[in-house]
Amino acid sequence: MASNKTAGSVVQFRPIEVSQQLQEGEKFIKWDEDSGIATPVTLRVDKFGFYLHWVDQHNEMEMLDIAVIRDTRTGKYAKVPKDPKLRYLVTMGSQDSLEEKTVTICYGSDFVNMNFINFCTTRAEVAKHWTEEIFQLAYNLSLLNISTTMFLQKAHTKLTLAADKSGKIPVKNIIRMFTQNKEDRKRVEKALDISGFPSGKNDVISLQKFQFEDFFNFYKSLTQRSDVEKVFERIVGNNKRRLMSVTQFVDFLNKTQRDPRLNEILYPYANEARAKDIISQYEPNKYNANRGQLSFDGFLRYLMSEDNPIVALSKLELSDDMDQPLAHYFINSSHNTYLTGHQLTGKSSVEIYRQCLLAGCRCVELDFWNGKFEEPVIVHGYTFVPEIYARDVIEAIAESAFKTSEYPVILSFENHCNPRQQAKIAQYCRELFGEMLLDAPLESHKLEPGQELPPPCLLKRKIIIKNKKKHHHHHKKHKKKQQTPVTEFEEEARENEDNGVTNQVAEGENGPPPDIVSHAEAIDNNDQQIGNGDISHPPMLQQRQSSKDSTQDDEDEEEESTTEEDESNVEDIKLRMVDKVPAPDKVAPNAKETEAGAEISALVNYVQPVHFNSFESAEKKNRMYEMSSFDEKQATTLLKERPLEFVNYNKHQLSRVYPAGTRFDSSNFMPQVFWNAGCQLVALNYQTLDLAMQLNLGIFEYNQRCGYLLKPEFMRRKDQRLDPFAESTVDGIIAGTVHIHVISAQFLTDKRVGTYIEVDMYGLPADTVRKKFRTKIVPNNGINPVYDEEPFIFKKVVLPELASIRIAAYEESGRLIGHRVLPVVGLCPGYRHVALRTECGQPLPLANLFLHVIVKDYVPDGLSELAEALANPIKYQSETEKREKQLSVLTDGSEDPSEEINDKPKVGEGASSSSKPTEETVKTKRLQSVGELPPLVPPSTNIHGRPSIAGINMSETQDNEDGTPTSTVQVVDASTNKMSDEIVAESLEKLMENKLVREKKIELEKKLESLRKKHEKEKLRMQTQKGSIDGEKHKSKFYVSHKLVKRLSSRNIFSSEVGLSTLALAETSECTDIENREGNGGTPKGLPRSQSERLLAVCKAHVQQERELQEKYYENLFATLEKVMKTSQSNQLKTLRVLLERETADVMRKLQATRHGEVKQLAKVHKDKAELDRMKREVAKSTVEKGVNECTRLTKIYEKKRAELERQHEEVRQRLEAERAKVKATLMAEYSSRCSKYESGELSLSPSGGTGMPESLSGNTY
Repeated sequence: MASNKTAGSVVQFRPIEVSQQLQEGEKFIKWDEDSGIATPVTLRVDKFGFYLHWVDQHNEMEMLDIAVIRDTRTGKYAKVPKDPKLRYLVTMGSQDSLEEKTVTICYGSDFVNMNFINFCTTRAEVAKHWTEEIFQLAYNLSLLNISTTMFLQKAHTKLTLAADKSGKIPVKNIIRMFTQNKEDRKRVEKALDISGFPSGKNDVISLQKFQFEDFFNFYKSLTQRSDVEKVFERIVGNNKRRLMSVTQFVDFLNKTQRDPRLNEILYPYANEARAKDIISQYEPNKYNANRGQLSFDGFLRYLMSEDNPIVALSKLELSDDMDQPLAHYFINSSHNTYLTGHQLTGKSSVEIYRQCLLAGCRCVELDFWNGKFEEPVIVHGYTFVPEIYARDVIEAIAESAFKTSEYPVILSFENHCNPRQQAKIAQYCRELFGEMLLDAPLESHKLEPGQELPPPCLLKRKIIIKNKKKHHHHHKKHKKKQQTPVTEFEEEARENEDNGVTNQVAEGENGPPPDIVSHAEAIDNNDQQIGNGDISHPPMLQQRQSSKDSTQDDEDEEEESTTEEDESNVEDIKLRMVDKVPAPDKVAPNAKETEAGAEISALVNYVQPVHFNSFESAEKKNRMYEMSSFDEKQATTLLKERPLEFVNYNKHQLSRVYPAGTRFDSSNFMPQVFWNAGCQLVALNYQTLDLAMQLNLGIFEYNQRCGYLLKPEFMRRKDQRLDPFAESTVDGIIAGTVHIHVISAQFLTDKRVGTYIEVDMYGLPADTVRKKFRTKIVPNNGINPVYDEEPFIFKKVVLPELASIRIAAYEESGRLIGHRVLPVVGLCPGYRHVALRTECGQPLPLANLFLHVIVKDYVPDGLSELAEALANPIKYQSETEKREKQLSVLTDGSEDPSEEINDKPKVGEGASSSSKPTEETVKTKRLQSVGELPPLVPPSTNIHGRPSIAGINMSETQDNEDGTPTSTVQVVDASTNKMSDEIVAESLEKLMENKLVREKKIELEKKLESLRKKHEKEKLRMQTQKGSIDGEKHKSKFYVSHKLVKRLSSRNIFSSEVGLSTLALAETSECTDIENREGNGGTPKGLPRSQSERLLAVCKAHVQQERELQEKYYENLFATLEKVMKTSQSNQLKTLRVLLERETADVMRKLQATRHGEVKQLAKVHKDKAELDRMKREVAKSTVEKGVNECTRLTKIYEKKRAELERQHEEVRQRLEAERAKVKATLMAEYSSRCSKYESGELSLSPSGGTGMPESLSGNTY
C-alpha cells in the first residue's frame, strides 16, 4: 500500500531557511536518459534558497530556479535509468536500492510540459533529505511572495553564481539579464558607468566589488525612480536637506499606508517608536538614522521592502475558519483532469493528476471505461484521446494528494465499467489509498436529512469518492429493465423530461456523438444482452461496452446520478470523425454511466451525485450529502432565473459546474460567474492557462494555497439572503471603494516594445469592471515606463469579500507580459510595489509595478445616492433580461466558442412560460408582510340584489392626452400623508362615482329613454290602425311591398346599435305571411294573425332591443370602470413609493444634521487631532449604519403595506369581474322573464303596460 508519508502541509508562510548541508553541497551523479551520459556533480542551494545549482568536474555551473520546481521524488516514484549501462554508471555507495538513492526534480512553466532532472547519490538518507528540503523550499510561500528588494537580491545571486572560473562576473551577463536589444543595451552600459562599474562588452567585475549594495546602486541608476522621488518630495515639502522627519513619516504611515478598514485596537496606529524602528532598518546613512531622519534612498528601500507588501501577509497564511461545513467553501476543482490538450484529439497523462493536486486542486475527475485484460482504463470516450491505466492514476493520486495541502480531496468518478472492473477500481482505492480513503461517514456527521456536511478540518488527509450510489431495493425493477434495453437518447430524453429540463442536463460529460448513437439504436436486443463481463478491448472511437448487469435503472430518482454529458456539436463531430465511425455491429448502446456496483458504492458517502430536479425538491429532501452537477449553460440559466434559490441551495449542498461539451479546444468559462452563486466545485480545464484559469489560480493562491476558500458570510448564513445580482449595498455588508493609480513599472520586458497596464475587477456583476481601465502606451521602454495618469476608481464594491482585482501588463501588440490577482479584502493601501506572475502563477523575475492604492468603506455622495442604494435596483425590465446583461460583464470573452447561450424570450414576445421564473424571482425580493391593514369596505347592494354603484364620495378623474384616466386624489394627498397612514384600496362602489363612469351611465339612460319612447309610439300606432283581416287579404302585393319599404325608411330606424324598427319587423313577418298565402293560389295556410298576436311579437322585439342596447353599453361602462380602477390602483402604489422616498430623505436629512451637531461637539471636547479624526470616522460610520437601518425599516414597512394594498387591489379586480358577469346574467334573466310574462298575460300588451327598464334593473344605480 502506497501512501504519502509527509506530515502536515508543506506549503507554509515562514522564513526561508536553507540547511547547512544544502549550502555546503553533496556529491551526486547527474544522468540523462536521452543522452545516456552520467556526470559527477556537486549539488548546492544558495543561502537565500533561490537556486539549485551544480558544478561538474570541469567547473561548469548550471542552475535551476527553485520557484519553477513542481515536485521532488525519491524511492518508488523517482526515475531510474532504463539503459543497463547507464544504470551501472550511476549505481554507487550503499546497498540501498537505486530508486531510494535517486532524487528526481520535476519542473515546468505549466501543468502539461514537465521536465525532469535526475541525481543519484551514495545513500538513501541523503537522497531523502535533499528531496524533502528542496520540496519545502519550492513550496515556501515566503519564497513565492518575496519583496521587490528580494527579487533584486535574487537577480544578484544569479549573477554571482554564474561567475566565471576566475570568480569574476562578465559584464555581458549583466546586460543580458536586463535587455536583448541594442538601444537598451546602451542604457544598461551607461548605468554601469554611473555606478562605477566597467561597461565594455568583454569586461568583467570581481565579486568583491559587486556586493548587493553595489548592485542596488546600479539598479537606481538604471531605473532612476523619479516616480518615487516625486512622492518623497511631496512629503518633505521645502526641506532643503531633503530628509523626512519622524513626524512626517508617522503621518505618511497612518494617513497613506494604513488600511482605514482595520480595527484600531487590534491594529493600532503607527507611533514615533515604530517609525524610528523602520528608519533605523532601512536608512543606509547611520547618521540620519540616529537622528530619526529618512533620506530618499531609505524611503525607496522601505517602499521595496517586505514591510510594505501589497497584500496583507495574513491572507497568504491559513486565515480562514476551517471548521465550517464542506458546502461553505469554494473548492479548487479540475475538469477532465487526465487531458493535457484538446478534448477530442489531445493526450491523456498520469502526471497531470500529480501536478493539479500539487497546485492545490482538491477535486479531480476520473472517467473509467472497460479496458483490456479486465484492467479498467481512464479515457475520454468516443474521441482520439489515448487511454491510461486506472491503477496508475489512483496510485499517483495516493502519492501526491496531500504533499502540499492536507485538506480533503474529492475524486469525481464517471464510471462506465462493468461490475467486475468496477470491483477492481474499488479494490485499487482500498489498497492504494489505505487509511486516507473515507469509506464510511464520521460518527459525528451521519448521512441523515438535515445533517450538515463535515468540515474540512475533520477530513484532513481524507479522500472522498463521488460515484453513483447503488440502491438495493430496486433490484427487481432492474432485472425487468434488462429485458428491454433502451438507447442512450431514449434514456436521456426520459431523464430530462422527468427533470423538467430539455437539452440542458446531460447524463455524462463524455457521451457519444449523435451519429454514433444512431448506429447503436440499430443493434438488436440479442446483441445488447450478450455482455457478461468478458468484453474485448474496444478499438478507437468504439462504444465501450459494459455488462448487462450494469444497465442503469433510471426510473427511481434516488438512483439517478448527475454526470456530465457532452452536448456535442453534431456537424463538428462528423467532420472530425467521418472516416473513423465504427460499423453499427461494433457499437454497443450504453454510453451512460453504468449502475454502481456494490463494492464501489460502499465507498460513497458525503458526495452522492443525483439528478437535479428543483430547488424546492432539494430543500424538501434536505439531504446535504447529495450533490448535483451542471454544465455551464444550465447553471447560467438557473442563475439568471432563480439566483436567490441557487445561493441558498449552495449553503447546504455541493454543486459542481463544468465546461460545456462544445468547448473542444479545452477553453474555460469565467469561474467568477458561479462563485457569485456560491457554487463550490467550479471545474476548469487545467491544461489551458486562459484568463479564467489565471483568475482561478490567483484566487486560490491565498489561505495557504490549501484549495479551500471560505465563502462570504452572507453566502453561508441561513438567516440571510444574498442576491448575486444586487446593485445596491446589502444590509449588513459594508461596501468598499478602491482607487488604483498605476504610476510606473520596472523590468517588464527585455524587448524594446511599448507597454500598457490594464486594471480589472471581478466579483458580483455590479462590481465587475472589465476592459475599462487601461493606461496609455509607453513606447519603446520595457525597463522603467512611467504611466502616471488619473487613478482608476472602483466607486462602489457591493461585496468586497467576493471581489478581486487583476492587474496585467501587456505589450502594445496585446501579448500578456505578466499579471497579478489581488483580493479586495486584504489589499494594502498606499504606495506599493506589485510583483507580477506568469499565466501559471509563478513569479516573473524582476517585473513589478509601482502603484498608489486607496481602499476605504463606501460612503454615498449625498442623500440621493443613499436612497438609490437602498432601492430596488431592477426596474422597468424583466429580472432575467437584467441579469443576463449583468452576466455579460463577466462572461465577455469567455463564452462557449461553439455555441452562444440562447437569450430568453422577452416580456411580451410570447413564451409565457418564461415569465414564470421572473415573477417568482420578483416575489422573493419582497419582504414578508408583518401586519394586516383594515379590510375593504363591504359592498352595498340594492333591493334587487344587484351591486349598488352609487352614493360614493369619489374625487374627480382627469384624462391624459392619450385618453387614459388619471386619479389625482392619492397623489395630491401624498404631500400630507405619512408611511404610518393607512392607504386603502378604493372600493368598486367608489370607483363607480368617477366622472367617466357616470357619463357612461347617463348616456345609457338617455338611450334607453329614447328607445322606450319609440316603442310607445309604435304600440299606439298599432292600436289605432284601422281595417280588418279580410281587408288585409285583398291588399295588393305592390301595396304590401310599398308599405314594407316605407317601414324600412331611415326615419323608422332609431340607430345602428338597436337595429330595425320593431313595427317594421312585425310588418315583415306579416308580409311574408301574405306572400306565402298568395303564392299558394290564395289559399291561406293558417288562420289570419290577430291584433294581439302582432302586438305580442312587437313587445318581444322591444324587450330584445332593450337587452342588446343595455349589454352593449354595460360592456363599455365596465371597460371604462376597469380603466379607472387600474389608474387608481397605479396611483396608490406610486403614492406609497413617494411616501417611502420622502420619509427616507427626511431620515437622512435628520441624521446628517445630527452628525454635524455631534462633530461640532466633538471638536469642542477632543483637542488631539488624531483622536478627533478617529471619533469623526466613528460618527460617520455610525451615521451610515443608522441610515441603512432606518431605511431598511422604512422599506420593510413599505413592502408590507404594498403587499397588503396589492391584495386589496386584487379583491377589487375580482369583484369587478364578478359584477360584470352578474349584470350580464341579470339582463338575460330579465329578458326571458318579461317575454314569458307577455305571453302569459301577466304584463299588459297595451302602451300603459310599459316598456321601460326591467324591474330588477331599475333604480338610480344604472
